Amino acid sequence: MSLDPYALRRQYPAFQRSIDGRPAVYMDGPGGTQMPESVIEAMDGTLRRGISNLGGGFASSRDAARITATARSAGADLFGADDDQSIIFGQNMTSLTFAMSRALAREWRPGDRIVTTSLDHDANITPWRLAATERGATVDVWEFDVDTTRLELSDLEALLTDRTKLVSVTHASNAFGTMSNIPAVVAAAHAVGAMVYVDAVHYAPHGLIDVAASGADFLVASAYKFFGPHTGMLYGKRSHLERLSAYKVRPAPGEGAGKWETGTQSFESLAAVTAVVDYIASIGSGETRRERIVAALASISRHEEWAGARFLAGLATMSHIRLYGLPTMEGRAPTFAIDVAGRHPGEVAEELGRRGVFVWSGDYYALEAMERLGLNDHGGLVRIGFVHTTTAEEVDRVLEDLSSLR
Repeated sequence: MSLDPYALRRQYPAFQRSIDGRPAVYMDGPGGTQMPESVIEAMDGTLRRGISNLGGGFASSRDAARITATARSAGADLFGADDDQSIIFGQNMTSLTFAMSRALAREWRPGDRIVTTSLDHDANITPWRLAATERGATVDVWEFDVDTTRLELSDLEALLTDRTKLVSVTHASNAFGTMSNIPAVVAAAHAVGAMVYVDAVHYAPHGLIDVAASGADFLVASAYKFFGPHTGMLYGKRSHLERLSAYKVRPAPGEGAGKWETGTQSFESLAAVTAVVDYIASIGSGETRRERIVAALASISRHEEWAGARFLAGLATMSHIRLYGLPTMEGRAPTFAIDVAGRHPGEVAEELGRRGVFVWSGDYYALEAMERLGLNDHGGLVRIGFVHTTTAEEVDRVLEDLSSLR
């Protein structure tokens, strides 16, 4: 099934925006995406009808329970989980990771080891480092190759010991787009008895997540990166979630997914989670929602590979621009980190912004990655990201503007 970005774009009110008479070009997707109308309506409709907290014997409270259950089912379909009670919601990925790191660290002892990578967003590094320090555990860093920005499996295997308790790894780099081989990482970690915690925040808009196939112990994402609301989503194997103790106030739920959710959830956001999963599924075809999601992500990946290849081909003709990361679309998401010779990244981003092209500059919280490349004092890099609604005209416009910065 081929993807028609022009038809899909008509569902997005934000794409009506213009800057000085020219359509705005949203190349800032790695930092957050826009919402289609159906997702906006789901949030708006929930608030307009009226919503109450969980546990009441009246209609608006029952609505909240239904919305929550429906969102768990949608999350399970999106992640490929066979148990909707393995889906947990929270404020964002960072908050969920801090909570889970604290719970997992209860089982660590002095001398235990934790593996983090230098490729990850800091939200999948610092929570584990802080927890390890508190428990007397050692943190081993899985370094990425500076030439390819890849994480080599052999380097991980050299770090693993029978004292390794956890490997935290990104599914796709939010800085360079480089993807990780999650099933291989899980197999290596499980061979020494370690768990794997996957940050799929950047990967989720671009590729299929299948926790059943990968065997990941935990996987976390943020809905606002895949056209939804500002809500975090975490998958955990049911056996882990039941065994571990959550930090909770009294008398909050002690069983099921609710055991891990603190405070009152944003029910309007949970309604939007279901809506955005249904939106993604609408791009594909199949009997079940999961089948439609699988087909949709295949179409999305093909379109993004095409757009990314078009961009990379144009970029290769510009001697004043340096690309950091893989030079082809193999093994990467359509996220590109570049440096413009003689220009500060922040200056480049501001100039493009004035022209109506929205991009990011800096380190994007990939602090370890920028430090490894020696770019912190330089101001990081310029980051350009495509999504499934990116058109050929947008790709060419970005290339034209980058060329003019010579």
